[in-house]
Amino acid sequence: MKRLRCVLAYDGTDFSGFQVQPDQVTVQGEIEAALKRVTGEDIQVFGSGRTDAGVHARGQVIHFDTSSNIPMDKWRFVLNNQLPDSIVIRTVEEVDASFHARFDVQVKEYRYCIDNNPVADVFRHRYADHVRFPLDVDAMQQAAHYLVGEHDFTSFCSAKTYVEDKVRTVYGLTVEKSGDEVWVTCRGNGFLYNMVRIIVGTLVEVGQGKRKPAELREILAACDREKAGKTAPAKGLTMWEVVY
Repeated sequence: MKRLRCVLAYDGTDFSGFQVQPDQVTVQGEIEAALKRVTGEDIQVFGSGRTDAGVHARGQVIHFDTSSNIPMDKWRFVLNNQLPDSIVIRTVEEVDASFHARFDVQVKEYRYCIDNNPVADVFRHRYADHVRFPLDVDAMQQAAHYLVGEHDFTSFCSAKTYVEDKVRTVYGLTVEKSGDEVWVTCRGNGFLYNMVRIIVGTLVEVGQGKRKPAELREILAACDREKAGKTAPAKGLTMWEVVY
């Protein structure tokens, strides 16, 4: 028996998230079905984290155990041949049996793309949220500074979050404009349900002049979801990188 670690990318548009769910098409479900076809084994896949329906990944990490004798240099090609075009295994390597894709994570990076063009780009609509009104990126960056560090992020997580400990550490939160795209990059030790999307939704309101940057400090201290902005659409969010 050996343990393999894979880095994968996927277009989350047509999936009901990463995690297996009854009667739903999920990324984990597709990978486990592919593994069954190529190994004949019932293999459980463990991911570095769950992504919601519609959220994408560039650097999702998984691990699984197998007794298959498929050569290491063939794994990537064998699996990709069995997966839909919207999921791609980027790398495969054997790791120590103690490695865990979820529990060994040190840093996760998510990036959110905003199409800030007056007219939506049809070729980006699956991967960016269209905001047609101009955004004050400098104000958004000022607001973002208040969220960096270790905080209770109750105000920035879904009311459906049942995790009791809502303290997380954000190592970096940047807002940058590139052409007509605005990118929000968030790095942290972990994220609550919808946390990044609510942060983005709130920063967009700052960019539109609906909120002052300093309000982010008050929203954070309130520990009240109703004080923060809307949850940004899933399609603009990508799990970019996982660091161990």
